[in-house]
Amino acid sequence: MSALLVLISAPADAAPVLARALVESRLAACVNLLPGLRSVYRWQGEVCEDGETLLIAKTAEGRFADLRAAVLRMHPYELPEIVAVKLDDAHPPYLQWLLSQVSDSPSP
Repeated sequence: MSALLVLISAPADAAPVLARALVESRLAACVNLLPGLRSVYRWQGEVCEDGETLLIAKTAEGRFADLRAAVLRMHPYELPEIVAVKLDDAHPPYLQWLLSQVSDSPSP
């Protein structure tokens, strides 16, 4: 099974709630929160700039659809950023732990 890094940008107050929910529901093994992100983007014909927190969620490829659905349910944005990047190489014991944490029968 392959692993993914999922990048999600969110307002600072929503990010910890999203991260905890994804880990508690075993949709992500771990979520890093990187505060201080500045995003410049075009939205509805205007250029906008906002402060955000970047979430980096680690999950199994087979869990991505459920993770995406959970983010869409909880995220305050109309169109949240949810970008998955395949994890091609990782420290094997870490990868084994990651995948075990998002499986139906997790190990400690």
